Amino acid sequence: MWCWRLAWLLRGLSWQRGTSGHRSLWLSRGTRTILAAAAHGHHTAPESLRCAWQLHRDHLELTYGNTLMRLDFVWLRDHCRSASCYNTKTNQRSLDTASVDLAIRPQAVRVDGTTLFLTWPDGHVTRYGLEWLVKNSYEGQKQQVMHPRILWNAEIYRQAQVPSVDCQSFLETDEGLKEFLQNFLLYGIAFVENVTPTKEDTEILAERISIIRETIYGRMWYFTSDFSRGDTAYTKLALDRHTDTTYFQEPCGIQVFHCLKHEGTGGRTLLVDGFHAAEQVLRKAPEQFELLCKVPLKHEYVENVGDCHNHMIGVGPVLNVYPWNNELYLIRYNNYDRAVINTVPYDVVHRWYHAHRTLTTELRRPENELWVKLKPGKALFVDNWRVLHGREAFTGYRQLCGCYLTRDDVLNTARLLGLQA
Repeated sequence: MWCWRLAWLLRGLSWQRGTSGHRSLWLSRGTRTILAAAAHGHHTAPESLRCAWQLHRDHLELTYGNTLMRLDFVWLRDHCRSASCYNTKTNQRSLDTASVDLAIRPQAVRVDGTTLFLTWPDGHVTRYGLEWLVKNSYEGQKQQVMHPRILWNAEIYRQAQVPSVDCQSFLETDEGLKEFLQNFLLYGIAFVENVTPTKEDTEILAERISIIRETIYGRMWYFTSDFSRGDTAYTKLALDRHTDTTYFQEPCGIQVFHCLKHEGTGGRTLLVDGFHAAEQVLRKAPEQFELLCKVPLKHEYVENVGDCHNHMIGVGPVLNVYPWNNELYLIRYNNYDRAVINTVPYDVVHRWYHAHRTLTTELRRPENELWVKLKPGKALFVDNWRVLHGREAFTGYRQLCGCYLTRDDVLNTARLLGLQA
């Protein structure tokens, strides 16, 4: 909101400069070409176009709608979409960026309707749609969300009545697949019903949206309480909320769970929207949110069980945000696998513990806990970059199968179906 207000105020200042000092010619409504220029390069378009621009020493200042953009001249030359600079068949740049003069400056600038034209010293003409610039400029990106989401606690999710998708519809129709992916993108979890309870059928399900990511746990894994791996998950003990593979440099993006059999009691799955909890930290203690975004931590997995010998180390902060708009995209939270904190000095560590406690308090609020009883035939997909999972202790024989999916491929599938991902 403050960015919008700043742009509006700055636009107002440009108006005042234009009316009090510069020689500028306002065009009548409907005129589509700038006919005259102001001294010092300040120009305005018809009010109906909501566009004004001003040349500076090394950049073009352009206001369109409610967005004030500052566009570097090299950037404007580098992103030219003319036939000689950009291959529209491959969607790849043809221009050699290293050949662009870093001191380049356009010889002429004009706005025609909703298109910006720049003529360069060699005579080359670059054109940009103003809407394209708003979408792709730094200032425009700051106002946009990369991944639309619905943050939830248990009550919000239940009231939303998010439907499961039938397995046949998921596998055989684009409509079913799109509905599933939309649910997954918005909430970070999604269910498929009526799946044949076998590892093979679960694998077919997973491959519908992604390449399966093979890890130290294999491709498709069986999950029992036989302690066959050096991990608490392979027991009957309760597991507190966490994200998986924090000890990977890039944690696995999506996790698939399918309970094939359970002869006993307990074992409900716990799901918590980590982004919802982080949002509460940002609202209540923004300085702690910032600290959790900046302090790098090591997570570690050391295993020497049978033939399995592994030592994995991943490094990164608990919260990861896009730097241009502070949008959260990954939470790395696993108190089991967090290694020795030796990457920051003592005074920062103490403040980090306070911030970690604040986040943990939000994650452990009962109203944020969604408990689900997994059963044969119902597969669960979890966004491991967003939603924490855990389980209650159980008795008897319990067998799950599942896998990890590559995040890029899931998002690729969603985009091909027309979803924002």
